[in-house]
Formats: sequence, C-alpha cells, structure tokens
Amino acid sequence: MNELSHKNWSAMSDKALIEQFGAFVKHHRLRQNKTQQSLAEEAGISRSTLSLLERGETVTILTFIQVLRVLDQLHIMNVFRIEESISPIALAKLEKEKRQRAGRRGSDNQQTNEW
Repeated sequence: MNELSHKNWSAMSDKALIEQFGAFVKHHRLRQNKTQQSLAEEAGISRSTLSLLERGETVTILTFIQVLRVLDQLHIMNVFRIEESISPIALAKLEKEKRQRAGRRGSDNQQTNEW
C-alpha cells in the first residue's frame, strides 16, 4: 500500500489537498518523461499555470481536467460517478407487486366459452 491510502483526507486542509493534486500531476508528468512545457502545450494551458498546479496553488477545475486528460489519468474521476441504487424496502415492494402466475385480469379480457 502506498502512503496516501493511509491519509485521512477529511482531516486535511484545503491547501494540503490542493498540494496533493499538484503532487499527483507532477508525479505522473515525470513518469511519462514530459516537460512542463510539453504537457502545458498539449493541455492548452500556459507553462506557468501548470507550474502553479504542481506547486499546489489555486487553478480552475477545468485546468486540472485538461491536464488529467493529457496524462491519461481521467480514470480517477470514477470516484465521482453516481450510481442509482434501490433500497431493500423498495426492492421488496417491487418484488411483491410482480405477477406470481399467469391468468386473466379484469373482465374485458375474458372470453366466453360457447360449448
């Protein structure tokens, strides 16, 4: 496990969180052997803006997303996915309402037998 998995994210200050984002970007930039200039150009931002991000200074979320896209790290956005789930009580109600057997419903579907 890496050291970040043991961090209490909610106990961190906003500044510390932003610094962590910057460290993440810098780490992945260096692993991909990209210069700040080349990454900034690919992301459509200035090198100074990328430098601000890596130092943990305030940048827009759009800038962060642009950089993540170029670094092929957008998968981290999966934590923001909203998945609808049904409560056990609602599921039980739906199961109860399901038909249990085939048969005629209502009088308009009934056919008279003329034997």
